[in-house]
Amino acid sequence: MAQKYEYKVAIYREPLLGSIFLGGSRVDPERYSKFLNNNAQDGWEVVTMERELRRELLFFKREAFLTVMKREFSGK
Repeated sequence: MAQKYEYKVAIYREPLLGSIFLGGSRVDPERYSKFLNNNAQDGWEVVTMERELRRELLFFKREAFLTVMKREFSGK
């Protein structure tokens, strides 16, 4: 019997205030690691991620990571 998975897509980005005050905001590696570890505790495994710059409020940019995760389907 083939394993079944469920998938989750999450966009991780820093708060907008950094972009407003600094003109741009980069993802903090420690906070992003904490985000990934919190999801891993719930059984999520990263399948892929992509870095992107998102424009906010016309003039400001924020770095973001689009992260696709999977875990074994529990049937609930």
